[in-house]
Amino acid sequence: MVNLISDVVSYLESIAPPSYQESYDNAQLITGNASDEVKGILCSLDVTEDVVQEAIDLKCNMVVAHHPIVFKGLKSLTGKNYVERTVIKAIKNDIAIYAIHTNLDNVHTGVNKRIADKIGLVNTKILAPKKGLLMKLSAFVPVQETSHVLQGLYQAGAGAIGEYSNCSFRVEGTGTFLPSDQANPSIGKKGNTEEVSENRIEVIFPAYLQEKIIRALKAHHPYEEVAYYLQHTENEHQDVGSGMIGELESPMAESTFLQYLKSSMNLNVIKHTPLRGSPIKRVAICGGAGIFLLGAAKSSKADIFITADVKYHEFFYADNQIVISDIGHYESEIYTKDLLLEILSQNFSNIALYLTKVITNPITYV
Repeated sequence: MVNLISDVVSYLESIAPPSYQESYDNAQLITGNASDEVKGILCSLDVTEDVVQEAIDLKCNMVVAHHPIVFKGLKSLTGKNYVERTVIKAIKNDIAIYAIHTNLDNVHTGVNKRIADKIGLVNTKILAPKKGLLMKLSAFVPVQETSHVLQGLYQAGAGAIGEYSNCSFRVEGTGTFLPSDQANPSIGKKGNTEEVSENRIEVIFPAYLQEKIIRALKAHHPYEEVAYYLQHTENEHQDVGSGMIGELESPMAESTFLQYLKSSMNLNVIKHTPLRGSPIKRVAICGGAGIFLLGAAKSSKADIFITADVKYHEFFYADNQIVISDIGHYESEIYTKDLLLEILSQNFSNIALYLTKVITNPITYV
């Protein structure tokens, strides 16, 4: 079986849709021809010249990374910095670079779930769910066809709310219509006004699935012309958002937990605010730079907030209400490359998959 770069991109974007990335981000196919055959994939946190060379040596023509090598617009490609040199090297050697960044951060099975699993958290959920990512479909279906239409919508991705699937609402009423001479009605006759017992059905679905949902509706609906309408909702999407919160199976003393965290995440150092003398039970996390979630961590009654890239004055914001723990950006997200390999291996067993051996951390500790 031949797999194209576009096949890999489509699969990854079914796991972490591009619409879930932050507005400042650049998660996408950055270099490469989407119609090329995939010969091998190298998974990495970052993309550097050394990572591209490793891909070349391994005979891989695709690098799937968490961090985009191109974050801001490039105005030239002269090799004057590592970004330009990396992109030039990738293009010259036909290496496709795909970045799956904040969209993977924001799904409940993504980066933060991997951190939560590393430190053994249970009862995990998104710390700050996002709004505006859901839509509601209302459609009118003959009573006897309701189950058939709903099953098609469920299979297309509608009707999932948290841990519940096949969620819908229906109410029965009477639908009327008058087919014209040019119509081809499945119920009734041309020129006769018909009255049909119908259900108005309603389902919630992720907005990025809109086209797929409407195709499913029309494919399963008996009518030539389907009556429906769509609404954007402000509901929180419980499975999409920033950070994660969970619980330890058993509380730990603060100092004990910090040593456990250091061991679990293979850390050289942890920076943290003064300890409060309270046990650690509820743990909030955000891989990478996550201090913007401190308010959410406090509101969720977390005992500690684990993140990275905390500035000096931001440590004061703990205000003895929570322990802030900065474990380092690279250290908090390095296991993302393992996550990427696992995701890809579930669907591409015929493609050679590798984890980079290049240490891309730009920070060295003495």
